[in-house]
Amino acid sequence: MTAHAEAVPRAARAVPRTRTARAAGGDRVAAGVSHTVLVIWCILVIAPMIWVLIGSFKTSAEIFASPFSLPEHWSFTNYENAWVDAQIGRAFVNTIIVVGSALVLVMLLGAMCAYVLARFEFPGRRAIYYLMLAGLTFPVFLAIVPLFFVLQNAALLGTLPGLIVVYVAFALPFTVFFLYAFFRGLPDDIAEAAAIDGAGNWRTFFQVMLPMARPGMASVAIFNFLGLWNQFILPIALNPEQQNYVLSQRLAAFVSSAGYAVDFGAMFAAVVVTIVPVLIAYLIFQRQLQGSVTAGTMK
Repeated sequence: MTAHAEAVPRAARAVPRTRTARAAGGDRVAAGVSHTVLVIWCILVIAPMIWVLIGSFKTSAEIFASPFSLPEHWSFTNYENAWVDAQIGRAFVNTIIVVGSALVLVMLLGAMCAYVLARFEFPGRRAIYYLMLAGLTFPVFLAIVPLFFVLQNAALLGTLPGLIVVYVAFALPFTVFFLYAFFRGLPDDIAEAAAIDGAGNWRTFFQVMLPMARPGMASVAIFNFLGLWNQFILPIALNPEQQNYVLSQRLAAFVSSAGYAVDFGAMFAAVVVTIVPVLIAYLIFQRQLQGSVTAGTMK
């Protein structure tokens, strides 16, 4: 009787151990599958980039003869041809001006708008916020024709300032939507303490609340930078002047103008020039991006 009573608890204890072992085995399988998928994904992303980088130092004949081999002579001739002959250099400067100016304006205006919508109560606040959300769902190509006539009537069609204004309007809804949650989650005690110390609304925003939302600002800045840097539809439709071409336009014009006699080495070099700033920006701000994700998860 006693042996039977002791056998029951032992069997009961064996069940959790078996379940724990099975759970551990399932976790290992899931981890192995996820790591395998990530490795395959990294190869699919990194391998073409390395191939383009190596091809940017080769001539077109070398690319067709041995596309996966190293170049016989490492030379920056393709980069010189792309920068000068294909006018990638001028387009690069135009892109820096447009994207940099638009990014500063949209971050400033978006942060101010999100802060007001998140921290102040006034009539129509929810309506404005939902209109901002509606801007995220509106397809860009449906706004091309109205934007064309608006810029034309304002004498901004085909100009860098006109493209900056369009970029700001394009990125503002997402910026407000992203930063709204950050400002909404900041504690009220800090704003009240700043008000007690005599800080006005402007000083509270710029010196207290905005630094606290720095992780969110860094994240949305990266997303906006990527979206604006790679923008193609808006420049093609609203920036017809060749002297004001941005990188996406100039790269497309370079490939299409050559017809069947494309200088693939120079084209690869132009692609590298287009990609490198994006990689540098991500490497610089990746910690802020990870910090914002962690902060958003903890909230």
